[in-house]
Amino acid sequence: MVINLIAFASMLHPETTVRRCHEIILAELEKYFTVRLVDYREMSRLKPDDFALVFIATGGVERLVIQHFEQLPRPVLLLADGMQNSLAAALEISAWLQARGMKCEILHGELSKVIKRIFVLHANFKAQRRLAGSRIGVIGTPAPWLIASEADYLLSKQRWGIEYVDIPLERVCEYYRQVTDDEVGEACAHLATRALACREATPDDMLKAMRLYRAIRRIVDEDRLTGLTLSCFRLLEETDTTGCLALALLNDEGIPAACEGDLQAIFTMLAVKAMTGKESFMGNPSLVNTHTNEVVLAHCTIGLKLTDRFVLRSHFETKKGIGIQGLAPTGEVTLVKCGGECLDEYYLTTGTLTENTNYLNLCRTQVRIQLNSSADYFLKNPLGNHHIVLQGNYELMMDDFFQTNGCRRRK
Repeated sequence: MVINLIAFASMLHPETTVRRCHEIILAELEKYFTVRLVDYREMSRLKPDDFALVFIATGGVERLVIQHFEQLPRPVLLLADGMQNSLAAALEISAWLQARGMKCEILHGELSKVIKRIFVLHANFKAQRRLAGSRIGVIGTPAPWLIASEADYLLSKQRWGIEYVDIPLERVCEYYRQVTDDEVGEACAHLATRALACREATPDDMLKAMRLYRAIRRIVDEDRLTGLTLSCFRLLEETDTTGCLALALLNDEGIPAACEGDLQAIFTMLAVKAMTGKESFMGNPSLVNTHTNEVVLAHCTIGLKLTDRFVLRSHFETKKGIGIQGLAPTGEVTLVKCGGECLDEYYLTTGTLTENTNYLNLCRTQVRIQLNSSADYFLKNPLGNHHIVLQGNYELMMDDFFQTNGCRRRK
């Protein structure tokens, strides 16, 4: 792991003096990282993927820093050990930057804590870099009932560096018609052998669903998509099948894929993948108990790799196509959603997945989660419908990531 220290020092202090005066902190950093001292006049040579801290080596550099603030990495991370009046300078610089709306943090104090914080900040930086340049396919249009789940394409790109790419549904239908049953027969047979059971689904349903997967996968490759969200119900009218199986298989392949054209949900799934490397489950909060702080989330698709076992069913609302009843492992989970039209708000909590329920009047995959926080959020201050679940506890990592990117937490 390489960290670049963009060094700002008074003209009264040559580089040899800087190294000697800060020998303790530099030696400690070099135990964990490859440290590169970069003179501030050379910082333009750093690449976007280079992780960098602003090393305040002496006092008297305040005006020097603000003269170059446009070139500083964002967020601005000021490293100051206090020697040579460095902390005093860092405080002044931080106040100036934050007064102008720039995110800034001073790294100072007990060295072990500084080191731990740098690891967290590096993880955040890498996640941001993985998100930057992501292309999210919007196949069709968002479902009309998602009245609070829109995202402004331009503002989302400015904040996160992502790009929403509109893809006409007709293109999927055209590719779907080009796929033959013979091309997908073997894949269908293999999937059927993996399933715990096949209930309402027929062999013809399976062939149609697998043909749709192949059509969407072709678009992913052609358009270089990082993730996608699908207008499921409109697609059903055109192809007589649902996208549940296609989305499950895409998520298994590490391509975040969301239902109903939900722009906020797919971004959240993509952010989860960038932060943790893990796939996630998108569900409707279907039952909420504020007395026990439990919530049941349900949907008709889930990545098969996220389940211990799965049953091939029909789609719940339409009774058509292939739906997935996944039986997810119990244990600790994180529940998250990034929302708001500018993707600048988030909900985040942890809990325990205690049960795979089987209510007859809910979508096929159902999970009951015992929350570690109040369930009142869902009834009093929700960020819309769909929320994202992943296995494991990532609250601290995600909270820091969203806070670093200037998002407001809802509770």
